[in-house]
Amino acid sequence: MNVDHIEAHPWKIIEETFDPKRVEAAESIFSLGNGAMGQRANFEEQYSGNSFQGSYVAGVFYPDKTKVGWWKNGYPEYFAKVLNAPNWIGIDLKCNNETVDINNATVHHFRRELDMQSGLYTRSVTLSTTNGIKLTLTSERFLAMFQEELGCIRYAVQLHDQKATISLTPYIDAHIKNKDSNWDDPFWKCTGQFANGNFAALHTRTNKSEFDVCTYQAVTFFVDDKWSDAFSCEEKEGRIAFTHQVDLAAGQKITVEKMGGYCSSLQQPAEDQQKHVFTIAQNALEKGFDSLLETQKTHWNDIWGMADITIDGDVKAQQGIRFNIFHLNQTYTGSNPLLNIGPKGFTGEKYGGSTYWDTEAYCLPFYMATKNKLVAENLLNYRHKHLEKAIENANKLGFNSGAALYPMVTMNGEECHNEWEITFEEIHRNAAIAYAIYSFERYTGSTDYLIAKGIDVLVGIARFWAQRVSFSTNKNKYVILGVTGPNEYENNVNNNWYTNYAAKWCLTYTVSRLTFISSKHVDAYKEITNRLSLKADELIAWKEIAKSMYLPYDNKHDVFLQQDGFLDKELTDTSYIPTEQLPINQNWSWDRILRSPYIKQADVLQGFYFFEDHFSTEQLEKNFDFYEPFTVHESSLSPSIHSVLAASLGRVEQAYEFYLRTSRLDLDDYNAEVNEGLHITSMAGTWLSVVEGFGGMRVKNDAIHFTPQLPKAWQSFSFKINFRGSILQLEVDKSFSKVTLIEGKEVPAFINGEKISFSLNRVMS
Repeated sequence: MNVDHIEAHPWKIIEETFDPKRVEAAESIFSLGNGAMGQRANFEEQYSGNSFQGSYVAGVFYPDKTKVGWWKNGYPEYFAKVLNAPNWIGIDLKCNNETVDINNATVHHFRRELDMQSGLYTRSVTLSTTNGIKLTLTSERFLAMFQEELGCIRYAVQLHDQKATISLTPYIDAHIKNKDSNWDDPFWKCTGQFANGNFAALHTRTNKSEFDVCTYQAVTFFVDDKWSDAFSCEEKEGRIAFTHQVDLAAGQKITVEKMGGYCSSLQQPAEDQQKHVFTIAQNALEKGFDSLLETQKTHWNDIWGMADITIDGDVKAQQGIRFNIFHLNQTYTGSNPLLNIGPKGFTGEKYGGSTYWDTEAYCLPFYMATKNKLVAENLLNYRHKHLEKAIENANKLGFNSGAALYPMVTMNGEECHNEWEITFEEIHRNAAIAYAIYSFERYTGSTDYLIAKGIDVLVGIARFWAQRVSFSTNKNKYVILGVTGPNEYENNVNNNWYTNYAAKWCLTYTVSRLTFISSKHVDAYKEITNRLSLKADELIAWKEIAKSMYLPYDNKHDVFLQQDGFLDKELTDTSYIPTEQLPINQNWSWDRILRSPYIKQADVLQGFYFFEDHFSTEQLEKNFDFYEPFTVHESSLSPSIHSVLAASLGRVEQAYEFYLRTSRLDLDDYNAEVNEGLHITSMAGTWLSVVEGFGGMRVKNDAIHFTPQLPKAWQSFSFKINFRGSILQLEVDKSFSKVTLIEGKEVPAFINGEKISFSLNRVMS
């Protein structure tokens, strides 16, 4: 989308022109979700132009058979993908028996708006049909944050200066396809359907994975705001429609309120789904759209009350951060430990809707700080639940004795990624999962999860690293060969510094936590060692490997080497790349990319982000200045890490430039791919850019620290965090910074190195 196409507004996303070329991009940007289902901003009525139809049910997937030209042992048998679910939003519109289609009409006025304060998406179109009738259609839609199976639509058509026969046909339809499919297999089969009065339900089951989903609708029609039951029902296999046809005079209006959505077998048993959604639908119709919207506003008000970040003086920056926070809250609520966060959330099918290491590396801090402890813990529970699958995944690759390799891509714990350089080699993902356990323990101050579940995950990961290393007699060090680091523009390299360092840390951290448990929780330790068949000599071996891990380093540049041989490349920085050849992943051959020095995202610098306390500011500065000029930031995850690190170096304006790129990545479509869906997991990185970057938030020695900095473009900013059950607010402007205890008990807190006393008005300036 054009950079100026979205109007700058602190709380709204507004589009005021209709351009068929931008429809698919807008469908992504105006998407809705409520943690259990999601909906791209497709038109309710028929549209013959290019459109990416997308309705999604959380956790429901299909194991699409892997399609590769050259099969390698260890490849997963299938690629799990989120499915385009049966259509619940459809409303056919006819005028004088002509199907109204914006693509074929004369559009006089077009406006759509996403109100992020309430989660309400509205669209208004004034058009003339091909037979010359002028009308205005308005649509309002939201997915209820207070009832995860409920979506609400109010759709109205009003004539202008002529009379006409208008028919509205709200329907549900199971005849849908995925845009992304390897073999064009049928994903769904209808198992039943039901219609009675103003309620209809379709029962479908996914092939192979056998998820049961009930898609439903319940409707109420109004003519000039007066209730009308003059509608008919038409049933076909896999489709149920209600039609209300009426002769309207100039100025008259017909409206339908449609309640609908999904209930899956992750929420209710198949035999209970219809009764469950019937009750939801009838209660919703009785309350009506306006009343439900008020409830929606209340729920979003509570969410924003904790999660909002305010920025004064920079509307685009304000809009960007709220857009990111809005979609993070739409995507994951933490209510179901069976669910996780896909890189596209509910906004598209790319990456299959599966879970990546993005969750642990980028998303967990957001949910820890803006929700209660249990929400973040459910993200950890998701991985603990899949530990046996991670052990199976490692076993398939030749590892044994309880070694665990978590999948690069998964929906149910099994690996479903089929690119060898990722599936077999991007093993640093294991470290992110271990780091999440550490991060959770550090932030919450609780070891309960560690002792009950986390230690099992850590031991499995440590066993993997202990088997994955090789001992080099030449170096007299342990090395890790044949890997892909976070920089995916390098494949099959030896001794990626980040991977080696992260493995070293994982082994050291696991030993330290086992030592802690053995000294403080003797009975628990005995139970753990028995359960995991853990022997003392394993811990000795892990300590030796960590102590003797090879970490590539260059004396001349005084930096850690991204991997062996990095300095053999022609080290020309990104300024040498012609602008018309960017992004290089869309213009260069893969061979050329692999031979270049260009870095997709933070690699060595990812290690400096995770393990900041292990290195001096001088070391960070040297490595940042060496690697950032080679970084093309063609991963959505890249700008945020660089923003945080630049801020920690005191380079607030450089941090601000990175912040703008991450916060408006989708709104301004930097990578020219927003039509495929939004970058949900990188949105958590945007939050990190403000909270850890400009706010300087860190947890050290059981205390919360802030070292705030204010970009020149901002007058002020503020945010809240939930730290160990206490709500703190940081406010920063050009003259002062202060931390306020909003709720809860006093906690150890520091600002710019000075301890805060909350006793005086609970404020520190």
